[in-house]
Amino acid sequence: MSSLPVRPNHRRNRARRILIGTAVVAVVAGFNGPALYRYGSEKYHDYTINKPEYKAANGHWDFLDVPSGYRINSIHAALLHTGKVLLIAGSGNNQKNFDAKKFESVLWDPRTGEFKKIPTPKDMFCAGHTQLPDGKLLVAGGTKRYEKLEGDVTKAGGLMIVHNEDPDKPVTLPAGTRFTGKANGQTFVSKDPVLVEKAKKVFDKRTGRFLRTEPGLGRIYVEAQESGKEYETGTEDNYKVEGLTGPDARNVYGMAQKLALDKKDFQGIREAFEFDPVAERYITVDPMNEARWYPTLTTLKDGKVLALSGLDEIGQIVPGKDEIYDPRTRKWKYTGIERRFPTYPAIFLLDNGKLFYSGSNAGYGPADVGRDPGVWDLKTNKFQKVPGLSDPDKMETSATVMLPPAQDQRFMVIGGGGVGESEESSEKSRLVDLKDPSPRFRDGASLEKGTRYPSASLLPDDTVLVTGGSQDYRGRGGSNILQARTYDPKSGQYRRVADPQVGRNYHSGSVLLPDGRVMIFGSDSLFADKDNTRPGVFEQRIEIYTPPYLYRGDRPQVTSGPRTIRRGQSGVFKTPQAARITTAKLMRPSAVTHVTDVDQRSVALDVRRTADGVEVTVPKNRALVPSGWYMLFVTDDKGTPSEAVWVEVP
Repeated sequence: MSSLPVRPNHRRNRARRILIGTAVVAVVAGFNGPALYRYGSEKYHDYTINKPEYKAANGHWDFLDVPSGYRINSIHAALLHTGKVLLIAGSGNNQKNFDAKKFESVLWDPRTGEFKKIPTPKDMFCAGHTQLPDGKLLVAGGTKRYEKLEGDVTKAGGLMIVHNEDPDKPVTLPAGTRFTGKANGQTFVSKDPVLVEKAKKVFDKRTGRFLRTEPGLGRIYVEAQESGKEYETGTEDNYKVEGLTGPDARNVYGMAQKLALDKKDFQGIREAFEFDPVAERYITVDPMNEARWYPTLTTLKDGKVLALSGLDEIGQIVPGKDEIYDPRTRKWKYTGIERRFPTYPAIFLLDNGKLFYSGSNAGYGPADVGRDPGVWDLKTNKFQKVPGLSDPDKMETSATVMLPPAQDQRFMVIGGGGVGESEESSEKSRLVDLKDPSPRFRDGASLEKGTRYPSASLLPDDTVLVTGGSQDYRGRGGSNILQARTYDPKSGQYRRVADPQVGRNYHSGSVLLPDGRVMIFGSDSLFADKDNTRPGVFEQRIEIYTPPYLYRGDRPQVTSGPRTIRRGQSGVFKTPQAARITTAKLMRPSAVTHVTDVDQRSVALDVRRTADGVEVTVPKNRALVPSGWYMLFVTDDKGTPSEAVWVEVP
């Protein structure tokens, strides 16, 4: 059958319908073009990043599925020798949690995906922590009081220095002690008890003659009895301690500078705990001598732990009173020397037993005190400055890593920002070789942007994963940096890898897991929008980065081996891929907060192939290999690491 002819008016109507339809599509596309483009771009991006060849070259990011009941404001994270990760929030930078005494910790098992809440006895928000020789985690310090910004302070207050001129006895003043100014007549009340040591008699060493008496000193926070600006003081005054009689009334008195309504910083606590990974609970130990908020804990050559810096119970920088924890006695003792650093200073144990301060820190402290990097001899208190640091005024919120292998004693300082709430940030990566007789910083490869709060984790293929951060203070102005890269210490170059999905800045960090992946947690943006109009919300999502080496196919396996190897001794580990194994290393597990992790290090091991495995030898140097638990990784000729096995160096 032949088709009917199309009449001219039908042709005109059809053409008109096509034109109208095309116009409608064009209008709709005009309104929705950007959305359609974004939709298409996102779909294409998702398609691209999930292609096997892309993952093999750049790795991949996934969100960790955390049940709602276990989502916390993770401020601290530590990998335990059980393979589980302890996440600590304390009050989580949340005043309401603090007031309600809601302090939280969560234990996550990467193998099973299980979560467990851990009863948390004190506010460990902004504590310090480090791995102990027996595998427990030492946690010390935390929050006694949240900061009060200027305008929120209703009662004048500040630091009172209590003097005791009696050389025969110390004095304890209870909380609620009243101090009245002799000149200003104002009365202030102490918030806590204070012990004031007895005065010290000073003698001439040559003649033995008595020279003078130096008063014992105590520090205490005091507040006015009533609210109001009229109770502020403007100058130094001598304060009578009410309730004292006889010689005590003469020997004990207070001295205070300005007591005002200005901003009051966070205050620290003395409490310390060991977390037992086997019992999965906190154990109370002897409190520190000094209250500390934002302290650093660094393991020493003998397994003891140095605690330094932090804000004290007054909210001021601890005045250089460093102290040492002995895991055997579970007690603290002053070092007897003083050296001042900003809070959370990045201080690492060197292979000669000395300490290296890289200049990295997390913020609080004078801009001109204790910020120069250098090598510190704790025995003599000698501090040798290391010159050449670029952007030295932008070291706050920078990250420092001991580059692999630890035997090389090379360090890299990454990014950082200006002091306080500065908008300035650095894109620099500074390198220093402490094996050099005259060590000096030099610039390495740069980041693309100035970066505060970069997270840096050592990987078992001897590269470093650097991710996250923001250009401005706490991500202001929508300045989070959604980039990740690996750094190769051999080539000295960065290489961009897959980008994370979540911005990370203040209160963030990263942890290498035993299976070779990396966990990235936290972030506490000041604002939630680019225009800085909406308050930020703490980032509770956790991301897991799977590096390219886990997309190469089969990886080496370690099927058996000793659980303990002493320094200087060897152990044989069986592996079906023995012929392909080229390297082995011990990696100390992380304990990280505020992108500060002085625990992590990667120690290269001597390797000898056997018929069905490899024999590895641990270096003899106790300062290079501190006692404790390590992840042992072996890598094949393609740089692909095995899953770690846990080994104890006793």
